[in-house]
Amino acid sequence: MSEEVVSAEQQRCGLIAIVGRPNVGKSTLMNALVGQKISITSRKAQTTRHRILGVRTSGDAQFVFVDTPGFQTRHSTALNRSLNRTVQGALADVDVVLLVVEAGRFGLDDAKVLALLPPDKPAILVANKLDAVQRRADMLPWLKSMQERHAFAEFVPMSARKADDIERLFKIVAPYLPQQPWMYEADALTDRSDRFLAAELIREKLFRLTGDELPYSATVVIDKFEEEGNLRRIAATIVVERDAHKGMVIGDGGERLKRIGSEARQDLEQLLDAKVFLELWVKVRSGWADNDEHLRSYGYE
Repeated sequence: MSEEVVSAEQQRCGLIAIVGRPNVGKSTLMNALVGQKISITSRKAQTTRHRILGVRTSGDAQFVFVDTPGFQTRHSTALNRSLNRTVQGALADVDVVLLVVEAGRFGLDDAKVLALLPPDKPAILVANKLDAVQRRADMLPWLKSMQERHAFAEFVPMSARKADDIERLFKIVAPYLPQQPWMYEADALTDRSDRFLAAELIREKLFRLTGDELPYSATVVIDKFEEEGNLRRIAATIVVERDAHKGMVIGDGGERLKRIGSEARQDLEQLLDAKVFLELWVKVRSGWADNDEHLRSYGYE
């Protein structure tokens, strides 16, 4: 982070969408770019549900990243239609697009996201998970094939887990940002509230600790978020679609729910820099993921 004062005339600032199919590492990339965990990560696909803004200011440039849900192609529930509207809305508003794919791979789901890219915006291909590629020589023909698919402004093979690769990506993106005053304070990290981030962190632990047992149509609603000096009292409800799912979340003798709460509380204390008292409940709301009214009440667009 730069300490020097940058005049408004020198400032560059722009919105950058991070898009891709589910599970290519968009949220991991977002957290690495912002320098703090604000977007949830899980091996389970479709964990990012909302448009999350992450902010990083460096030198004369302010990068405002928009982490989007993975574009859904498989199931047409009201939830998935909402997620896809979020992706398309983000692309309409931004200055630069980062299309994240797995290095050396490009499938039908990637092609569906590529088809959404606006022709008038610079698109940078981020070939993530480069460390998983066995033979680097295979990358050259793959990159050539990607050049033929779209007129990308830049190609960036990288690993979102490597600090040097993240710094290189900043340098590549910076020239594409418009010269205009910054949108946020220099030390801002996100536009999302602590209440929103609390729900996201609980949801992350929920998906990590239930693995593939729990369908992804589970959500978290914050019922109470109170600040008392350096203490945060948070009460949240995990909403699932079936009684069987409720049992999975609670676990034998309530052990799994306890662990979800314990791990979420530790992350929240780190994020909020405060002591956290967290209460968790589990409720069944049959069919919520395909009910527009329920979706709106749970904060989906």
